[in-house]
Amino acid sequence: MSGFLTFTVIGIFTGAAYAVAASGLVVTYSTSGIFNIAHGAVGMLMAFVYWELVVPMHVPQVVALPLVVLVLAPLFGALLERVVRGVRGNSLAVTLVVTVGIMVFLMGAVQGIWPATSRVAPTFFVHHSFRLLGVSVTFHQAITILVAVGIAVGLRFLLYRSRVGIAMRAVVDNRELAGLNGARPARVASLSWALGSSLAALAGILIAPQLQLNVLNLTLLVINAYAAAMVGRLRNLPMTFAGAVGIGLLQSYAVGYLPTTGGFWGSTPIQGLRLSIPVLVLFAVLLVLPQDRIEGARLALTRTAVGVPSLQRSILGGVVLVGAVAVGSGFLSAGNLVRMGIGLALGLIMLSLVPLTGWGGRVSLCQMTFAGLGAFAMARWGQGGSVIGLCAAVALAGAVGAVVSLFVVRLRGLYLALATMAFATAMDNMFFPAPFAFGFDGSVHVPRPSLLGLHVGGNRSFVIFLSVVFALISVGLYALRRGRFGRLLAATKDSEAACATLGLSLTATKLSVFAFSAGLAGLAGALFGGMQSVAGSTDFLMLQSLPILLALVLGGVATCSGALFGGLSLGALSVVVSYYPRLSFLQLLAPGLAPLTLARFPDGLIPGLLGRFQQAFPAPTGRGSDALDREEVPVVEVAPPLAEAVNG
Repeated sequence: MSGFLTFTVIGIFTGAAYAVAASGLVVTYSTSGIFNIAHGAVGMLMAFVYWELVVPMHVPQVVALPLVVLVLAPLFGALLERVVRGVRGNSLAVTLVVTVGIMVFLMGAVQGIWPATSRVAPTFFVHHSFRLLGVSVTFHQAITILVAVGIAVGLRFLLYRSRVGIAMRAVVDNRELAGLNGARPARVASLSWALGSSLAALAGILIAPQLQLNVLNLTLLVINAYAAAMVGRLRNLPMTFAGAVGIGLLQSYAVGYLPTTGGFWGSTPIQGLRLSIPVLVLFAVLLVLPQDRIEGARLALTRTAVGVPSLQRSILGGVVLVGAVAVGSGFLSAGNLVRMGIGLALGLIMLSLVPLTGWGGRVSLCQMTFAGLGAFAMARWGQGGSVIGLCAAVALAGAVGAVVSLFVVRLRGLYLALATMAFATAMDNMFFPAPFAFGFDGSVHVPRPSLLGLHVGGNRSFVIFLSVVFALISVGLYALRRGRFGRLLAATKDSEAACATLGLSLTATKLSVFAFSAGLAGLAGALFGGMQSVAGSTDFLMLQSLPILLALVLGGVATCSGALFGGLSLGALSVVVSYYPRLSFLQLLAPGLAPLTLARFPDGLIPGLLGRFQQAFPAPTGRGSDALDREEVPVVEVAPPLAEAVNG
């Protein structure tokens, strides 16, 4: 009985910390409409700042805590609101990517300022405790629980009983109307982000003694907070608090009562199950929560004319790409050739998101998971470069994608993105670390394929082969986009309600594009592993999917050239850093520039710059047979894609 009570106390303490983090997430989302992926990274940064003040600088905790939580964190949150203000009102992919860029930037900055070493996070009233029902409870745990309860009550009063809170909620519902009634939308938004950042900082400081001052662990704390926030549907603070405590208890009981061995499968899946409880709860909650009604037409602040090249133009572009790679690869050293090849393989993974996210408007955060399944299949069944390995990679990733899509087909927007994130995190914990997947040392050899007797074993030949595959898939994707299925994808992205009214099959379309995208990612993952020769279990973590989406959206999520730009940019950046290690800060700076770039070019750099070029040098009147089939998008685009989809 004493063991059960001990695990209960630990679970309530952990859940209270989750509740604080989730409350800040709810405040930010419910008052700004932007889901802040970087929420955990903000708490992680402030936990390190608090440690710096208390330990090396010997600032008393009674001074350091209010300085961080009430001064530094709110100022930082207000600064973040200024950064993301330019992308408010854009698509979910754009708003998520902006906060992803901030998260990556903060993680890199903290690793640069505080190099990895063992640090002990300061606790409140260290070595002081009391006994409750025979269980020892530290003062730090008691304070955490009381603070969480106080925050839940205080936020409820603030948002529903105070003039400021009502203004916060009014701004996200109708920014212009709230302004007409005397609210100051810009000031209210800054206040909400400042409050959310303060709560993130407090959660990071409270939970750091349990998780230690680890960049990854503290950043991923927010995933556990996601589950609690979704229990309250990002609106209900009491339900959010209850969900957080429930998740903390489940985790604590799992540590105490789940078996330590897994029989035939080994102990890794059991250990992964303990770690995956919050994301499994998140996945289950998303599946059972009632969904919003089918989406109607959506407003867009700015849209650039995104071209769909004709067959001739897409083939010409593919030939130019292969020729450029064949010539340029001859001037690269062996190491840089591998780096650029890895960038091209990452571009292939990004290419798998073009039909799903770019044309279908469905954001997936598990694409690297499908790529990892492809690498696993190639390593298992592609010995000697057998083409069977490539077929198995496509089949396995596509089949898993189809199964996942059966569960998430009814989800849309943010719910879908979080569900795919939960699936990817569960795979990170239970599948990829398992010995039967990537070996006991966490890595496997992935052979390079041999097609029609042509074995592309050399680095240069394999890089050229990757360019050929990229060109062929791009030509095929554009042909798909010009066809009925591609027009149906564009129509469902613009207005699901109108498509359902016209009798178009939304479910079949969603299932098909999700499985198709997963299969493409599996093929790309097999080639990515072949380019590296050795694939590791850490190459395909959920966190790796975030920079993939970031680079694609920056390049142009609806274009194959955007995927090429994103992949080659990552490869070129690694080449520059290899020559000039002092420029490694560019790997931190680049994600941080995402908000500024997308505020100016919301459809990505490639479409944005092309649109500027077309404005500066307009084409002659009339259309040739190889002209771009432009989708001229007004403020609301519904009728043209729908008419194309219905008429075929």
